[in-house]
Amino acid sequence: MNKTPEQKWKDTIIQYRKDCQKILGISKSVRYAGVINEFGRTLTGIIQPGLKPLLNPENAKNEFFIISNLITLRHSQAKAFGNLDSVTIRHKNAIVVCVPNKNVVYYISINPSAKSLDEIIRKVKSIF
Repeated sequence: MNKTPEQKWKDTIIQYRKDCQKILGISKSVRYAGVINEFGRTLTGIIQPGLKPLLNPENAKNEFFIISNLITLRHSQAKAFGNLDSVTIRHKNAIVVCVPNKNVVYYISINPSAKSLDEIIRKVKSIF
């Protein structure tokens, strides 16, 4: 039996959610793991249990839109620099790591006190 496009979409979202759960399991330093599309729309996202979000819903929406634009604009430079591997944005209260994968971006927020950021990023990439 063939799946309908709606069933395929639901399966894809379920897989993204499972990926986010695995990302949260990498380290207690991971605050949030989410997947956004090329328009900045959240497809799924999970915050580490017991933590308060740093952004309110409106600011999160704006943040994801900015990130999607950044990633989309970087695609035009791929011929010169090669494909984008990841983006790291360091703030006082969080480190944001964005890892593009096909048509989506995995958006991960990490505590700035995290040990071995490179290892966390490597483990994130191994999930998908």
